[in-house]
Amino acid sequence: MVTLPRFAPMLAMPGTLPPVGEDDRWAYETKLDGQRAVVYLLGDGTVRLLSRSGADITPVYPELRVLGEALGGVDAVLDGEVVALDERGHSDFERLQSRMGLAGSPARAVRLAGEVPAHLMLFDALFLGGRDLTGRPWTERRRVLESLGLAGPAWSTPAALVGHGEAALEATRAEGLEGLVCKRLASVYRPGTRSPDWIKIRNWRTVDAVVGGWVPGRGRLSGLPGALLVGEFHAGALRYLGSVGTGWSDRERATLAELLRVAAVRECPFERDPRVVGARWVLPRLVGEVAYATRTRAGLLRHPSWHRLRPDLVPEDVTSE
Repeated sequence: MVTLPRFAPMLAMPGTLPPVGEDDRWAYETKLDGQRAVVYLLGDGTVRLLSRSGADITPVYPELRVLGEALGGVDAVLDGEVVALDERGHSDFERLQSRMGLAGSPARAVRLAGEVPAHLMLFDALFLGGRDLTGRPWTERRRVLESLGLAGPAWSTPAALVGHGEAALEATRAEGLEGLVCKRLASVYRPGTRSPDWIKIRNWRTVDAVVGGWVPGRGRLSGLPGALLVGEFHAGALRYLGSVGTGWSDRERATLAELLRVAAVRECPFERDPRVVGARWVLPRLVGEVAYATRTRAGLLRHPSWHRLRPDLVPEDVTSE
């Protein structure tokens, strides 16, 4: 059996669009919301998928086993992301979560494959036919990947756009997609490295939210808020949106601590107790703007971050109705 070299995935750094004058030196790909996978095709019909941590996730996605036959007898290592698609064809991490973590339950993985199909989006070629491609520029690796013609029932090679970064980013916003990944055309593949040659831009949304509680921080943050518990009013009741644990400066955290202290109450103000360990409750009078990526089907905010206080708003203005 062929033994292929192991590669840790290259990672992107958070950032903004490249300067306009350098736009034509970059490629733009839609940011996916799934599970990163390095794919090993051994040339004998065998396929292995390793997660970002190096865990073997091959049994989790049985529908991808036939990918091992797609290149005939050619051995390859490819980089990609396993996603679950929603009704619009967008990657939906919440849907994929039901598929993850089933490496020890192959029978259940097979059953769920029929209920929530996984799809592998391929975006890089690291090794092919005995040749290491990681030292080659992105443009060459991309040509190699596209030449493989990998389009199947559970895998594909999404398009990448060279130049036109602003238009690409605006298109992801208009479509409600997670964001954009910018890749320098000349960039080599740096396994296991978070490189400025790859930039990820997340499309953030904002919501005005009412603070109903908080959780104290630890260590130097003892007595200060480590997280805020926020919600919005629906039919007169405060519906829980989630826990916000980032986004403040030290000064803002101290200001929030004082506002929370004077608003303390014993009873949970949310329509349903979120059962957060260590939670302290407050009168739902403080309003803030919270940035977030998406909402779950239950309405909870994903990747929330505190943006600013909104003293100009009263809680009754914050409603999902």
